[in-house]
Amino acid sequence: MIAAPMSGSGKTTVSRGLMALLTRRGYSVQPFKCGPDYIDTKFHGAVCGRPSVNLDTFMATPAHVVELFARYGRQADVAVVEGMMGLFDGYDRDRGSSADIALTLGLSVVLVVDARSAAYSMAALLKGFVGFRDGLKIAGVIFNKVGSDRHAQMLRQVCCDLQLCCLGCLPRQQSLEQASRYLGLDFSQSAEVEQLVQLMEQHVDVDTLLSVSACDVPPASPLQVATVRGKVVVARNAESFSFLYQEVLDRFERIVFFDPETEVPPLTDAQLLYLPGGYPEKHLQALAANGACLSAIRHFAGQGGRVVAECGGMMYLCRNIVSDEGDYAMCGVLPYTITARQCDRRLSLGYRCFTLDGRHYRGHEFHYTQFSGPAPRSACQVFNARGEAVPTPVIKYNNVLASYTHLYTL
Repeated sequence: MIAAPMSGSGKTTVSRGLMALLTRRGYSVQPFKCGPDYIDTKFHGAVCGRPSVNLDTFMATPAHVVELFARYGRQADVAVVEGMMGLFDGYDRDRGSSADIALTLGLSVVLVVDARSAAYSMAALLKGFVGFRDGLKIAGVIFNKVGSDRHAQMLRQVCCDLQLCCLGCLPRQQSLEQASRYLGLDFSQSAEVEQLVQLMEQHVDVDTLLSVSACDVPPASPLQVATVRGKVVVARNAESFSFLYQEVLDRFERIVFFDPETEVPPLTDAQLLYLPGGYPEKHLQALAANGACLSAIRHFAGQGGRVVAECGGMMYLCRNIVSDEGDYAMCGVLPYTITARQCDRRLSLGYRCFTLDGRHYRGHEFHYTQFSGPAPRSACQVFNARGEAVPTPVIKYNNVLASYTHLYTL
């Protein structure tokens, strides 16, 4: 596991670089991501050539997380798990944290530390992390944003005094410090990946990293997972509809993908139309121009077809979306207006759970757009990870289930 004391330390940079380097060396690399993130997984998939899988002990049980890791990990030579936030940051203290998942799976942790503004003070920080949780193994440290050779020498002395393996010292690279990832995602970025590989080769002892962090894939019995039988039609586009959990897709017996910007969904005999999240607000003109697609979805939902729409998918089902560029008609299945105007942007973020028609759902909410005017009346009460009520509405219309929540189970 690649983890860090806090967000912004560089664990995504190190994870992608390590994945890319190992892949280039001929290893089959299976990427994983702690938590509900659906952006880092796209970067993983771009460098590894295989889907990255989320490991989350709020949205799934620990047994399910073990089964997921075993199922996908056994298909690869190396599994690289990118942590989330700080190592011990969870939804309730350290519950659901990267450390929680490492302990659940028996993984060793490689800690990526931002050393930009400190030297020997790193000793106190690292000693605290190493001894904080019984049973958690810190296999080594990679220092990031190192200012000079002298700085690197001082940091290596820290590890020597703590009898901790120093796996590398990465110099600060302004070009690799990512800005906000909200818009304009390009998951290929071949030039950046090449730079990452060179950085890892020059400054990280990858062979030692593999040696000190090696562990066995945990044994796990296959879980009985509900599967949607028959044909499932799934909207997929690089940005508009891209936030897909691999585990959700794996539960579908037969998938037919379509691009709502350019294609019409083949809904004949479809058991489910699945509209995942993404950034449809960035492609409103193209979505509105594909009238045949809007009409087909409106007809399918009106005839009682089963539809699950999450966040961007729910926005697409609404009557219209208003942006700073104009007002764009969408499917019209739901009689609501969504505002994506800059002045209306407000972050809604966190784990969500609710029970509807006797079934319990868990997922994650992350969006800036809002309903214009009063929010729809919810079909049930939605709660956060602490069990506190939140105002996120769940919309139930005929066989349509729509919400701002990205669901882990359908």
